[in-house]
Formats: sequence, C-alpha cells, structure tokens
Amino acid sequence: MTDQRPGEGRTAGIGFSPHHMDPEVDPSVDFYAYAAGRWLRENPVPADKSRWGAFAQLLDRNFEIVRELLEEAAEHADDSVDSPRRQVGRFYRAAMDTGRRNELGHRPIAAALARIEALASPEAVAAFLPELHGQGVDAGFAPSTGPDLRASSVYAFYLGQGGLSLPDREYYLDPRFEKLLPALERHVEASLKAAGWGADRASEASRAVLAIETELAKASRTTTELRDPERNYHRVERDALLGQHAGLRWGAYLAARGLAALPYAIVEQPEFFDALERLLASRPVADWRAYLAWSVVRDSAPFLDEATERASFEFFRRLVQGQQEPEPAWKRAALVIDGCLGEALGQLYVERAFPPEARARITVLVDDLCAVFRDRLRSREWMSAATRERALAKFARFVPMIGHPAVFRDYSGVGVVADDYLGDVRRAEAFEIRRRLARLGGPVDRTEWGMTPPTVNAYFTPVMNEIVFPAGILQPPFFDPAMDDAVNYGGIGAVIGHEITHGYDDQGRKFDEEGNLHDWWTAADAEEFERRARIVVQEYGGFQPLPGEPVNGELTLGENLADLGGLRIAFEALQRRLAAEPARRRAVDGLSPEQRFFVAWAQVWRQNVSEPELRRRLVADPHSPGRFRAIGAATNMDEFYPAFRVRPGSPMWREPAERVTVW
Repeated sequence: MTDQRPGEGRTAGIGFSPHHMDPEVDPSVDFYAYAAGRWLRENPVPADKSRWGAFAQLLDRNFEIVRELLEEAAEHADDSVDSPRRQVGRFYRAAMDTGRRNELGHRPIAAALARIEALASPEAVAAFLPELHGQGVDAGFAPSTGPDLRASSVYAFYLGQGGLSLPDREYYLDPRFEKLLPALERHVEASLKAAGWGADRASEASRAVLAIETELAKASRTTTELRDPERNYHRVERDALLGQHAGLRWGAYLAARGLAALPYAIVEQPEFFDALERLLASRPVADWRAYLAWSVVRDSAPFLDEATERASFEFFRRLVQGQQEPEPAWKRAALVIDGCLGEALGQLYVERAFPPEARARITVLVDDLCAVFRDRLRSREWMSAATRERALAKFARFVPMIGHPAVFRDYSGVGVVADDYLGDVRRAEAFEIRRRLARLGGPVDRTEWGMTPPTVNAYFTPVMNEIVFPAGILQPPFFDPAMDDAVNYGGIGAVIGHEITHGYDDQGRKFDEEGNLHDWWTAADAEEFERRARIVVQEYGGFQPLPGEPVNGELTLGENLADLGGLRIAFEALQRRLAAEPARRRAVDGLSPEQRFFVAWAQVWRQNVSEPELRRRLVADPHSPGRFRAIGAATNMDEFYPAFRVRPGSPMWREPAERVTVW
C-alpha cells in the first residue's frame, strides 16, 4: 500500500497515512501524538480558519468542486429557462459582485431600519418581531418548526430562547469572556454609526443593546440544560398560549405568521418568555429600537458592502473565534449558497462527485455495523428482557439515509436576482420558513434531509429514528475504497457506529420506536444506564484542553457515549469481516489491522484549533475536542492495550475496572 504524503496545497495528504504519525512517540505515553503528531506539527491552523483538521480539509476539497460548479453555473445565470443551475448561478453572481454591493452600501436594509425607527410602544416592538422572524433574523426569541417530540408523525411549532449576538449565554456571564463585552459594545456602536446613526445616539444604543442581551442571557438555560428533551418540552394549547404573556401579543404574532388557527405550540423554556415580557415592559422603547436595529445590521452585515462585511468578520470571527483572515470571497459565497439553496447546489455536486457505486459500497458497511449493533443489544447483560425487547423493536425501525435525497427540493419560488445579494439571502430564508410553516399539523416527511450533499458531517435524529450520511463525508479520510478494511472501519465505520449509538445515548434512549419522547425503560435498567453514564461524565470531565478549563462532561455526554459505542461496534464489525475473509488479515505499512484501526480513528480526529475557538467550544459545543475523542474512546476498549503494548503505569493506561461499556 502506497502512503499518501502531503504535497502542494493544504488538502494534499488528506487521507489516512502513516506519514501523519510520529513514530518517535511511544503510543503508551501519548497515543494521539503517536497517531497524528507529524500532521499536527505540519498543519497549523490556516489564517482563514479558526480550527483545522480532517473535517475541515475534506470540506475544503469538496468546496473546490463546488467552486467549479458555481463558476460554471454563473455562465448560465441569464438562461431563459429556470433550473437549479440558473438559480445557483444568479446567487453566485450577486455574491461576487462586490462593486454592486459597495454601491448599495446599507441601502438594502434602509427600509427595515426606517420601520424600526417608527416603533413607538412596546406593543409595536412586539408586533415587529414576526417580520424579522419571517426573514430568518434572530431577535428576541427563536421560533422553529419540527416533528412534535411526543407525536412524531406531525409537525409542531416551537418557541425557544434566542436573541443573543455572542455564541452562548456564558459569554455574557462568565468572567472568562468579560473582555469581549466592551468589545461587543464598541462593535455595535461602530455598526450603527455606519448604518447612519449619529455618534452620541449610537454610543447610547450600544449600551442598551448590551444591557438587553445580558438580561436575555441571564434568562436563558445553559447549553447543558438544553440537552434535556423532557425539560424543554411544554405543550401549550392555543387558548392557554394567548392568555400568557400579554405583552408579547401571541395572538397578533401568530396571525402575522399565518398561524391564526395554530392548535398548540411547544414552549421550550417558559421562564425565558416570562423574562422577555418583563424586559419588554421595563426597558425604554428607544432601547428596543436600538436592539432591533442592531439585530438587522448584525444579521445583514456579511451580505452588504465590503467594509461592513469586514467589520463583522473582525469582531465575530477574528476576536471571538481567533480566525485571522477571512476565507476567499468565492468560498464565503459558496457556504452561503449551500445554506440557502443547498439542495439545488447539492444536486449539481452529486452529479459531479458521487457516483451510484459509492452509495452501494457504503451500504455494505452500514449493514455490517447494523448487524453488530443488533447483536450487542441482544447481549447487554445489564439490560432486562423487557427493556431489551423494546430496544430491539426500536432498532427494527431504524433507517439509514446515504448520499443525498431521492428527490431534490424545488427552489423555483425563491426568485433569485443576480444583483441583489442580501435580497437573495432574505428571499431564500423566507421561502424556507414559509415552506416549513405551511406543513404545521401535517404529516412528517421522512424523506427530508437536514444536511446538504457536500456537507462533511452526519447526524442521527431521534424523532425520526434515522441516520443521515451526506455524500460529502463519504470520502478520505473517512472512507477510501482503495484502503484496507481496518482503515475504513476505523474511519467511516466508527463514525457510522457513532451515529447509530446516538439512538441509545442519554438523549436518544428517551425516544421510542415511533420517535416519540416516551420512557420505555424499566426503572432498574434506567438506573444502571445512568450509573454507567456518570462514569463517562467523570472521565471526560477529567480532561483539560486548557489549564483550569476542563471538558464539560455533562454537555458532551451524548457525543462521548456515541464515540464509545461507535468505536466498539466498528471494531467488532472489522473482526467479523476479517474472520469471514482471512486473506484480508495482513499487516500493512508495518501495522496490524488492529493498530491501523485505532490509528485511523485517531487520524479522523486530528485537529489544531485557535485558543479563542477552543474556549468557545468548551462552552457551547457538545463534542469533546479531537484529542480527547481519539484517546477517550480507545482507552476504554480492552483491545486497545495489547495492540500497542500499553501496560499498567503508562499514561495511556486505564484500569480495567474503570473502562466503561454501555453499548
């Protein structure tokens, strides 16, 4: 097997390779450095990123393909017949026309700012929120639609906390981030001045914005608390909702959104809306005008003139996340189009980059992993027969979705214009919001995808009981048909196993075979699950990515459980494959299949990250940092220790009694 070695360009050497390893490091001392140390040294975070790893490398390579597609599509922007290619081409042309964007300046948001300027009462402020929410602007709170967690066959309307500029409530309340608050205030002031506000007024407004957002943060639940689906589900019938929070004027709000006949809503954090109503009544209307104007400016800034876009980058990306330079203009445009017309762009991507045989190859791997997980459900000694029967019934309804949707979304109703970038963004967002609102109360579409085909990621959704693997991730270093089984099972196999396990993690286990939030566990089995989960919380909480700043074991529990289960499932599937085809068991590059399996797993999680971005993720990201994903799952597996001769007393040694097995 020929090694893949880095060449020119930052996506070269993207796949699994012994060249990424550091053979000078003893794996029993630091397995992560052994498996990926050379790559970590040779691949610092690029100036236009805040973190850099296998996922980012593959996304970069995918978007080189996307760039070709966009540039070709731009040549069809003037076609007389509408098509996905014309829609994407017009959007791209508008995004790349910086001359037109600079000429327009803030004019695209002038009408919205003028309407905000005319708001004269708290009632008028509340009445303006539907307009912003209908265009996807985050202000006040966050409405959304999705399957009803307790009646998964129909779509429901959700009302949740929101309205913050910074990534998480902790940025307003935790001393670690206190230096960002005056910087946010200065950025708000400068942004409003650029939008035409006088200096004194902009200064006063920036203080009001920070005060309102701080109060919203205080009323918000923590990211860890938001992980509890039962605590964040409160069905409120229409009449009861209209009788609550008079200051928020729910009747007028729903009517403005076209939901006057909505039978019920799910209020996710009731105390947040209590606080929002009090805040709306207690703060001067002028403060709320400032807050709403800032919300419009903030959400529009990346799509306005270059100076405004750059100012937004300097605060939100450079200061908050540690990214030193913006990504190239074409890539920024590509990411926006992927978010706005994702399945139109995805249709072009699949035609170019995902042949049908790729789906067939990955389906075999999925079947192998499903067989292993089914057997593990049958054999978990800590589960009673009653719980096991329900677990197996749930898994019998499990659905894997691979590559891309069978039918791509029709965006003909968006109305893309080749010289109106912000308008295109807003029309696309409004189109999607209307599409989702129109199906409230109707049957759930179980063919719908929540990620676009070029995406380098995957997901499990408990209310649908399905895993989704876009075409974008089914490539090296995750999946490479030219590589041996050990590498593919340690890469995409473990990732697929991870998503399967999510159906039975601390959140997923609370949903039944129909996708409903329903407790189907015996009390004894639930207690035993929680006991094992507490060990995982404690274990990962002992990792410290930054001095004095540990991993939040509660926040990351679901992902850590999925890693632990996914790696075990993939390892057992590999062993079955090698037993069935003994000729496949051979050393490659001097490494046994078991060694290559674990090294491939660690190389998937190779990652360098800026300190501000790492700190942000420790607060807001339910995933542990890459290093601890690599070693945390591996060191809980008995098979890891003989593979690398890890003995008692070594830094990578975990006592057998401390190695936790859930699935």
